[in-house]
Amino acid sequence: MALNTLTTKCCIAGGGPAGMMLGFLLARAGIEVVVLEKHADFFRDFRGDTIHPSTLQLMHELGLLEEFLKVPHQEMKHLGFDFNNYPIQLADFTHLKIAKPVLALMPQWDFLKFIEQHAVKYAGFKLVMNANVTDLIKENGRVTGVVATTKDGPLEVRGAVVVGTDGRRSTVREKAELKVLSSGVPIDVLWFRITRKETDPPQTFGRFEHGHVMVLLNRDEYWQCAYIIDKGGYDKIQNSGLVAFRETLAEVSPFLADRLEELKSWDDIKLLTVDIDHLERWYTDGLLCIGDAAHAMSPIGGVGINLAIQDAVATANILYQPLLRNEPITNAVLQLVQKRREFPARVIQKLQINIQNNIITHGGKLNEATKPPLVMRIINMIPLLQRLPAKAVGMGVRPEHVRTPEA
Repeated sequence: MALNTLTTKCCIAGGGPAGMMLGFLLARAGIEVVVLEKHADFFRDFRGDTIHPSTLQLMHELGLLEEFLKVPHQEMKHLGFDFNNYPIQLADFTHLKIAKPVLALMPQWDFLKFIEQHAVKYAGFKLVMNANVTDLIKENGRVTGVVATTKDGPLEVRGAVVVGTDGRRSTVREKAELKVLSSGVPIDVLWFRITRKETDPPQTFGRFEHGHVMVLLNRDEYWQCAYIIDKGGYDKIQNSGLVAFRETLAEVSPFLADRLEELKSWDDIKLLTVDIDHLERWYTDGLLCIGDAAHAMSPIGGVGINLAIQDAVATANILYQPLLRNEPITNAVLQLVQKRREFPARVIQKLQINIQNNIITHGGKLNEATKPPLVMRIINMIPLLQRLPAKAVGMGVRPEHVRTPEA
């Protein structure tokens, strides 16, 4: 089968939040870009749903917020959970001084489709679906493109720079032989859905119940459920039987008890292996990794999608001028992205590790404490203190702003 070839300014491997946002911003600035997505569509159950205030502010800066909020979603002004029937409110987003001070819940495929609809308005944007990047093209030690498999045969895409946004199992970073440093994670997640009724609580919330932890994401017609387990503990749960698992879920979230029969087999339950890692160096000659490809996040706080988007904005801000001027993208330029974004990613990862080791788990096992930690109880009792977690979670560390122009 004949080899197809594309030439562009920026080749982006991965059509997730980082890849689509970067492609959109560069195309908007008048730069040719090709985004390669290995799947046929954006529909994936395991993608995060939380659109943080920082991302909503970026939509405002792009002039898209009003239209974006027409996409079906739910809004949360506060963030809290139930700890053995002890209600805790940790964050109050309403005091953030931004255009829309809420946390929005929107299926990630809807977010990606929205970005695509606006990106394709620019002539320089090209999205290739069913394009699985399998290798890098190197010339004289520099990455000059990628090789992908597609339904139409092999495809080569060559560009002035390649950006890996292909997630925590990144082929790009593997082929580039970038060193990955991992942090120990004592938890995994079981992922499943249960029908939602109008009489159910309206908000997404988490429940801690004597060593059991579950988070429920409101997807309107159903709950997307994340049940936290000890690392490697899925076999033990399966050996105890599906009936016993349903009974446990009913204890943690009693209002779901009348419909847990919807979990008819273990095929209805997916295991998500949780990792926290980061690249020692995010780049090599001609190539840069961002998002989960550079720093895989825990699902704690739902911050992964927003960090990826922040990475994309910073990358576009740094790369667009040299790309427009046809200047070589040197390691010194790529290093600027890592210098800008490594600190925020590492701070959030350390916060996630602290939460998982001291709140969710204790001594390597799920925490069986009967009441929340003292610091959380203090924050819950003093509303003014809830502004601090709201800013940390909602806006992140070193929030980015759109500096790229619209060509």
